[in-house]
Amino acid sequence: MTLDVVADAAGARFAVKVVPGAARDRIAGLLGSALKVQVTAPAEQGQANARLCAILAEALGVPTRAVQVAAGHGSPRKVIAVRGLDAATVRTRLHADA
Repeated sequence: MTLDVVADAAGARFAVKVVPGAARDRIAGLLGSALKVQVTAPAEQGQANARLCAILAEALGVPTRAVQVAAGHGSPRKVIAVRGLDAATVRTRLHADA
């Protein structure tokens, strides 16, 4: 499987499956065509979403403000928008080709 990254006007978008309340923060790999990310933050008051964006920003080498949840704020399945990077760069930096 390969991470399905779609280009948009500002950068790229891709799907994630977030697992809040995990023992440690980590990108766990692919789950279908989405990226599975485990976060230690709880799923309350946007804490898991904020931690998710920080983890992805670090992995992508962009400021945290360049990564945001575009859809699925209250769901474990989300769409992430990354500003300033093209789809191929996102895929490469996340090592998401399997």
